Amino acid sequence: MSEDRNNQNPDIIDDDLYEEFEDEELFELLEEERRKPKPEKKGPVFPKWAFWLIAIMMFINVIAIIPKTFSLPAVDFLFKSAQLSTNSDINTYQRSIVVVESGKSKGTGFSISEDGYIITNHHVIDNGEKISLAYPEEGLFQGEVVAEFESVDLALLKARRVDGKKVEDLPSLPLAEETSFKEREHVHFIGNPLRFTGIANEGEVIGYTRLDDWEEDVLMLDAPIYHGNSGSPVINMEGEVIAVVFATIKREQHGKVGLAIPISYYHHKIENLEESQTPDQ
Repeated sequence: MSEDRNNQNPDIIDDDLYEEFEDEELFELLEEERRKPKPEKKGPVFPKWAFWLIAIMMFINVIAIIPKTFSLPAVDFLFKSAQLSTNSDINTYQRSIVVVESGKSKGTGFSISEDGYIITNHHVIDNGEKISLAYPEEGLFQGEVVAEFESVDLALLKARRVDGKKVEDLPSLPLAEETSFKEREHVHFIGNPLRFTGIANEGEVIGYTRLDDWEEDVLMLDAPIYHGNSGSPVINMEGEVIAVVFATIKREQHGKVGLAIPISYYHHKIENLEESQTPDQ
């Protein structure tokens, strides 16, 4: 959470998107869903037995008899992800999404090279604990921190095989050279929200915003972002990563929105790092 540095209407940022789903947020999300205007229904009506099944699961979930997994928003994004995954491009993107675990924290990362370089949020791995990485098809790897860019909440990791063998032929996502977009441009993002993995969803880019405790502007997304989405790639219609999800915030004009770090910030940090490591001639 951000500090009240100016003591006047500070930005309250939820950047703990890797933490477990709490009961209070569950109720808040349910109330939010209940208050939403209901669109005119077309086609087959949602069966009553399915509604009551979800309601029963929710009741059991709240009293903690089973793990906290099911919620109405969760059902929504599972259906959406299943729908989007029928798109061959989305299905290909999902192969590059990595589960990043460090101690008790769990978030998202995405592969950017065949030899296992991965981008995630700095706050996902800043606890000093051992890092584990899991690709959807290639399995488990050990994670090594290559670079940390705390000022823009990014980190570069390297996947290492447990058996010490060379890492190669891993799926990866291309990065846009710069963060460019049109207002309300349609984008996809893929991550590991709640206790699920590789969940695809969609949204729109609202534009830039400035946070109280950031020196750089970040992107606002009109998109359903939950705990576990930290480090999710924001992918444009050309299949390039233009930003990295890191938090949510409430804005008077837009309500609850997602926040994402422009990928151009990553490029700038890497360039500065390489320059600083180049020996003087």
